[in-house]
Order: sequence, then structure tokens, then C-alpha cells
Amino acid sequence: MAKKLVRFDWAIKKLLRHKANFTILEGFLTELLKFEVTIESILEGEGNKEEVNDKYNRVDILVKSVTGELMLVEVQNESQVDYFQRMVYGASKLITEYIKEGEPYGAIKKVYSINIVYFGLGQGKDYIYEYDGKFVGIHYGDILQPTLTQKDTFHVKEIKDIFPKYYVLKVNNFDDVAKNTLDEWVYFLKNSEVKDDFRARGLKEVKEKLKEDTLTEEELIAYKRFQENRRIERSEIETALIEGEEKGMEKGMGIVIKVYQMHKEGGKASEIAEIVSMPVAEVEEIIKNFT
Repeated sequence: MAKKLVRFDWAIKKLLRHKANFTILEGFLTELLKFEVTIESILEGEGNKEEVNDKYNRVDILVKSVTGELMLVEVQNESQVDYFQRMVYGASKLITEYIKEGEPYGAIKKVYSINIVYFGLGQGKDYIYEYDGKFVGIHYGDILQPTLTQKDTFHVKEIKDIFPKYYVLKVNNFDDVAKNTLDEWVYFLKNSEVKDDFRARGLKEVKEKLKEDTLTEEELIAYKRFQENRRIERSEIETALIEGEEKGMEKGMGIVIKVYQMHKEGGKASEIAEIVSMPVAEVEEIIKNFT
């Protein structure tokens, strides 16, 4: 029987900051970013403060690579309507915080914003999204390129290499069929399980170091409390959906409740969408978030 593994978000908070466990994060980042990542240090992210109730709606870990890139890995469990804006804010804050006063702008390092979300962020059926910005000419459609001097000075091939790069992993959209090594990581993120035939970088270390039975007594107590808090939070969401109107929630939540109830009664997304006058995609997102 496979050993139980702890969730990745809890591991970020408690285990992955230790140098002995850097290989786990290095493996994940290497698989996602498609280049070799070696961690120089773990810096402090804004979601790392200890909380009395030990809740983990959001955790993050800020990595500095040996080549100077900043990589912010963030896990968000519950829906947040302005999450895209927070992604922009987080990357921008890193740029300003990690350039010393008086340094030239050329000292700014590449920032990667990696967001692992367990809710329906935006509309889209894929489970991995990559934002790779380019400057496109509005008249000729050409891509703005750096000069030879800029390429040599800043060691870039394209202008987009200077700007922050964003990734969104919509874990709940994954169908549990791992077609490649990155999918193997997504499978672990969704199920807290590593199959015996998985070969992705870092997952061997996950199986060895993130087992529940290797936790100290104090860590195990904290992890069990974390799991219980997650169950309570989920129950609170379900209760809010059912009792939302009488609890004075916003009018829009009434539609969400109606969709949820119609789905529970066997209604198809297309039928529900017609009844409540909503796009089918939005109905599907509501169903996905609360089933």
C-alpha cells in the first residue's frame, strides 16, 4: 500500500524551506519552466506568517535561483475574484523590492509568478496556462525585438525575457491522466500521491521526504489540524451555498445557489444556463467549484 503523502501547500509552509528538501522544489520548477533550476536560497513571501488557527487558504514560497531569477510559487485554495490583479501586484512588488537603491534598471532580474489554484480562475478548460507577453505591432503585426547591444548586455534573446512570466495551474481541471512528467507533478498536486512509474524530477524525493509517517509528532499534529481546518472550511462553503440568501449574502450568490441546486437535481449545464440566462461556461465553472 502506498504511503500517505502530505499536501504540497502544507509542505511549502513547513518542509520545503529546508535546504535538504530543495531538490523537491528544484524538480517542480525545472519540469514547469523547462530549464534547469538550482535554488540558491528561500526568501520570505508575504503568505508565510504563522496563524493561530493554522489555516492555509493561501501559502507562498519565494525562491532565488543561483542565476538570480526570482520565482514566486503560490498556492490558493479558495476562490478570489481579483486573483489576476494580485498576481500582477505580487510580481511588481518583487521587482521593486529586490533592486537596491541606486542600482541601474539593468540589474532587475527575471521574475516568475507560478500560481497553483484549486478553484475556477477565469474561464478555460485547460489545467496549465502560460502568460508569455510580447509587444506586437498594431499595424504590421511584427514582434518588437531587442537590439544586439541589449541582447549582449542583458543576456536575453527576446524582450519578453526581461518581463515577468506568469503560470497558472488550475489543478481541479486535470483529468488524472499523466501524459508527461509535468502532468505527473500536477497529478501529485491534485491527489497528494506519486505513482510508482512516475519519473518527473523531484517526485522521487517527494515520495521519500513528504510521507506522513516521517513527520515528527509536532508536525503530524499540525498537519492533522490543517486537514481538519480544510474540511471545516469546505463545509462552511457548502453551508453558505445552501443558506446564503437567509444569511444576507449578495444577490448574485442566489444565482450560484440556484445553479448548484439544479445541478444536484440532475440538470445539465446547457439546460441550467438557459434557465438562469448565463453562459454555459460560467455555469460549468460554478458546478466545478462546488462539486
